[in-house]
Amino acid sequence: MHTELKYFQLNFGPQHPSAHGVLRLVLELSGEVVYKATPHIGLLHRGTEKLIESKTFTQALPYFDRLDYVSMMSQEHAFTLCVESLTNINIPLRASLIRILFSEITRILNHLMAITTHAMDIGALTPFLWAFEEREKLLNFYEKISGARMHAAYIRPGGIAFDIPPKLLNEIYLFTNQFSSRIDEIEELLTNNRIWKQRLCNIGVVSAYDAINLNFSGVLLRSTGINIDVRKTTPYELYNKLTFQTPIGKFGDCFERYILRIEEMRQSLSLIHQTLINLKSGDNISGLWCNTNFLFKPDLKQNMENLINHFKLLCQGYYIPQNYHYSKLESPKGEFGVFLATNNTTRAYRCKIKSPGFFHLQGLNTMSKGHLLADIVAIIGTQDIVFGEVDR
Repeated sequence: MHTELKYFQLNFGPQHPSAHGVLRLVLELSGEVVYKATPHIGLLHRGTEKLIESKTFTQALPYFDRLDYVSMMSQEHAFTLCVESLTNINIPLRASLIRILFSEITRILNHLMAITTHAMDIGALTPFLWAFEEREKLLNFYEKISGARMHAAYIRPGGIAFDIPPKLLNEIYLFTNQFSSRIDEIEELLTNNRIWKQRLCNIGVVSAYDAINLNFSGVLLRSTGINIDVRKTTPYELYNKLTFQTPIGKFGDCFERYILRIEEMRQSLSLIHQTLINLKSGDNISGLWCNTNFLFKPDLKQNMENLINHFKLLCQGYYIPQNYHYSKLESPKGEFGVFLATNNTTRAYRCKIKSPGFFHLQGLNTMSKGHLLADIVAIIGTQDIVFGEVDR
């Protein structure tokens, strides 16, 4: 009698809490050992790029807040840089410093979520509670400058929506002074913990060769020893005038990716301190839209015509000549890019978004093969997947 052996097929998600969203993973198992992992995506698809193409440049901005909804301002920052490149806008120095300040606050927000939900997936609850106490403080900073805790629509073409309240600078300074000890507490519980290291060391190993071929970026790429950080390789804003280190790994496993995210938070604290020093000595912003050739902030009290022009500018949008451009930045998850093609209208006729999570997810099979079923949870957690940007 001929016996044919088949791999056992198992559905992981899309309702599984460790799937970090609506990931459906079809696993082929031999016992508890993973032979193949096939991601199925699209359950959150909303056609974001097509929706953006039907809106003016101003109306399109809030869609970017809702992609990676854990690091909101990074996405709107990339879109803003692209629009500013198409229109040759030079923004005020103070606005650029505030953008960097909140980009690094956003990086800390993201890594706090990534590290501690990862720890909770594996079985450590306490860091999650500590981190969310700190995240509340950071989200309060979001609320004080934009009125929204998450979807800020704060970084806009021409500068930012509002100048930063003077008292808020002191609050951010006090936060940064105490936050490094919160990182120490998380490390004290996790970094040398025997169970944590057994679950992460030599799990989900990626070689430098595979990382390049899979188009990895951010922490997943740098954990393999490749030193690429968009803030340094193709600087934007004022990053080339600030001092910071890019942490680099060597082995490319889950544990190193955890260590790199911890170190990135410490580097973000350093960048925040540098921007605070420069902001305190800088001038206030008066009319962020003044440096452009088509945007303006009129004196609405002067006459009715100015009010009408301002209303038309916001409702009808502004025209951008026929052109195309791709802008990228170092988001907390990796290289986030926006391509816009314009045709002398108030809308982009083509918008394409490059999200790092989409490329990281395609490497899941490579990272999972030969590991146990329980290791899948550790690997997904260390990829830091958010499905708003994967599905789009």
